[in-house]
Amino acid sequence: MSTASPAARRPLSSTPILRTALVWGGIVTVVLLVAGAVVGFLVAGGGGLASALSGVAVSAIFLAVTAASILIANRWFGDPLYVPIFFGIVLGGWLLKLVLFIVAIVILRGQGWVDPVVFYVALVVSVVASLAVDVVVLLRMRVPSASDVTLPTDPDEGDRRG
Repeated sequence: MSTASPAARRPLSSTPILRTALVWGGIVTVVLLVAGAVVGFLVAGGGGLASALSGVAVSAIFLAVTAASILIANRWFGDPLYVPIFFGIVLGGWLLKLVLFIVAIVILRGQGWVDPVVFYVALVVSVVASLAVDVVVLLRMRVPSASDVTLPTDPDEGDRRG
């Protein structure tokens, strides 16, 4: 007999939302990579192409880390230590993003092939597109306002959970 609670056996209501956001975000990233490469090349040649690809890639990686870390942390839902595990993983993801951002900026700052305007525009467009994807996913998902809650049973009728 399993000792896991009923809440631990079913996925959290946020899991399909985060997975959908990651999938749609990946699709939008591919579209932006292609569009950014074309526009970057037309505007600034090879350096523009590389700058646009770098800007979109940096944005996509950083925005995906948060959703991925929440999905990973949600695997411990139902565990008595779920809250500290959840916040430890999500905070670790944010710290990882901070370190990666500093490393990316230091590496890219001194490169002669980087066109700062193309890089910046690609980065901003990618962030705005990612936020738009998140909004659309959240608006289309149907999640009850009292999700992930297990109501107590009537003690006179016994436990009806099968």
